[in-house]
Amino acid sequence: MKYYIIIPAHNEADFIALTLESLVSQTVLPSKVVVVNDNSTDETAAIVDDFSKNHPFISLVNKTSEAIHMPGSKVIQAFHKGFETIDSNYDIIVKLDADLILPNNYFETILNHFKSDSKIGMAGGFAYIEKNGEWILENLTDKDHIRGAFKAYRKECFLQIGNLKPAMGWDTVDELLCKFYGWKVVTDATLKVKHLKPTGANYNKSSRFKQGEAFYSIGYGFFIASIASMKLAFLKGKPLLFLDYIQGFLRAKFNYKPLLVTNEQARFIRNYRLKKMKDKIFK
Repeated sequence: MKYYIIIPAHNEADFIALTLESLVSQTVLPSKVVVVNDNSTDETAAIVDDFSKNHPFISLVNKTSEAIHMPGSKVIQAFHKGFETIDSNYDIIVKLDADLILPNNYFETILNHFKSDSKIGMAGGFAYIEKNGEWILENLTDKDHIRGAFKAYRKECFLQIGNLKPAMGWDTVDELLCKFYGWKVVTDATLKVKHLKPTGANYNKSSRFKQGEAFYSIGYGFFIASIASMKLAFLKGKPLLFLDYIQGFLRAKFNYKPLLVTNEQARFIRNYRLKKMKDKIFK
């Protein structure tokens, strides 16, 4: 199976060499790696150029956008820019962050998952962050969720869900749409990815309401959004974020913000989330 990787990158000079080094050390190499240099003001582009001299499957695409790092939209717009440059001769498409160190067998293992079951639409490992000299699980999401930092999609699944949505919540709605269309999402706890920057470290302060907007946009409804907001605020250790998330949800609702999904898909998502909550309560 051939896999292509697209890496949105904005001022990642401190980390991107480590990410690319882990890619060129894979036991099964990618057929293409496209790094989208999104308005960087550091040495990101020069580092990628150096790698591309020795590894022809690595290429650089330049993009100009606003420097403000808002969650979701900026990174996915950069992903789209990279996607426009590739051909369709891939089996697996991967969205990767530029601040990761992957184990050498990462993609060999991911490809084996896809080969094992034709209904697997997405696969990924788990993110670990460094704390007090140790690498610990970054526990912001459930164990059956693939972090937005490293998403691998079967081509047919990726096209059916309609590419990635340029909005916060894209890395939740993609999995929910996978399930809506009958695809399986597989996580592998043996694949420990070192995430070198905390999630959201560079987000603009005004983005604190975006999470609530995202819960609205993916069709959660107020009850499910409230539970999800409470859980996420707790996991982040900042209880007052709950109020920001709810305010963001209500802003989106009363301003008639368009959903990222159809009404039918929104109903499926609400029913799926409610079932997951009940399963956890009564297991």
